[in-house]
Amino acid sequence: MAKDHTVSDLASVRRPVETANGLPNAHYTDPDVFETESKAVLQASWAGLGVGADVPENGDAKPIEFLGIPLLLLRDKDGDVRVFQNICRHRGMILVEEPRKIEGAIRCPYHSWCYSTKGALVSTPHVGGPGHNTHKDIVRDDLGLIEVRSHIWRDVVFINLDGKADPFEVVNADLMARWGENTAPMYHGGADSQFSLDVNCNWKLAVENYAESYHLPWIHPGLNSYSRLEDHYHIEHPVTVPQKGAFSGQGTLVYRQLTGENSETFPDFEGLSDKWDEGAEYVCLYPNVLLAAQREHAYAILLEPAGTDRTIEHVHIYYASPNTDDALRRKNTAQWKEIFEEDIGVVEGMQKGRSAPGFDGGRFSPVMDSPTHCFHDWVAAKLGVQADG
Repeated sequence: MAKDHTVSDLASVRRPVETANGLPNAHYTDPDVFETESKAVLQASWAGLGVGADVPENGDAKPIEFLGIPLLLLRDKDGDVRVFQNICRHRGMILVEEPRKIEGAIRCPYHSWCYSTKGALVSTPHVGGPGHNTHKDIVRDDLGLIEVRSHIWRDVVFINLDGKADPFEVVNADLMARWGENTAPMYHGGADSQFSLDVNCNWKLAVENYAESYHLPWIHPGLNSYSRLEDHYHIEHPVTVPQKGAFSGQGTLVYRQLTGENSETFPDFEGLSDKWDEGAEYVCLYPNVLLAAQREHAYAILLEPAGTDRTIEHVHIYYASPNTDDALRRKNTAQWKEIFEEDIGVVEGMQKGRSAPGFDGGRFSPVMDSPTHCFHDWVAAKLGVQADG
């Protein structure tokens, strides 16, 4: 359990942005607080686990560990994406060690209990003794794989580990409505449109940094040369009740399409209004998914919390067409990778700074930091702290 003072100190986090402090150091460095946040914030919300493109064909399976829990992302025989705990119901053996296609059934390598791709226990060899594959006390219908609640939006596979959250489309109705125009099909760019960054920081620092545009002139000078600080606006949807969703981020009014050597561009998503001709939005969907909506490509960054001071950022880029120019697609991936790598130094620097005992969580610029404060306020609310007043 977290030390008592870590929760009581959060009252200052829930103040208005003008007077609030950021989350205390323990929320970035203390293993006990990490465990408490994992349960109250990550497991109790709709967290991003993977993407549908991780399992593109029926029978594809990918083991993923999330918060130390072994999970299995699987596309079943009918094409539905499911998430199961990656353990056999017999003795808890890991079922799938590496990404692979399931041919027939999921077979436990220990005693060969077998499960369908829909999670049903279908075979228990010799469970009643040699040559006896059934036993009256082993009720197969009661021993299927443990399924985790999941929902797919914009190809991101969201999971609710504690099973208690309201339905995804209820929790996140406001962002879904905000991006209601963005319903055209999205196609993953393939192997050259995904990469991961292993960063030495707490996962929350990656959210905080992505939410604001304040740092653009100093950390992203190339991007700032055409999409300046003054061309951006805040996006804030604060917490109302802890069970509901919240998000924050930034938008730009001067989005510039990437062009190739012969001025070629990616095709646009269909059905978008003029707003998106030169507009784009970059939103943190709490707790751990960073999204981009643009006229001709999109991306999702899934933050894997690997410890108090380690986060793996999984980046996936999507297009309006399954057939895009290879060279332009690679150029786009390289450009985004360069931008995201520019952020590594600052989030790792802030992580190191959290070891300074005199730091009280910091203060927010009332004008520039409100999207980040929105996130801190949401975390404190998820931990049960009431707002002042």
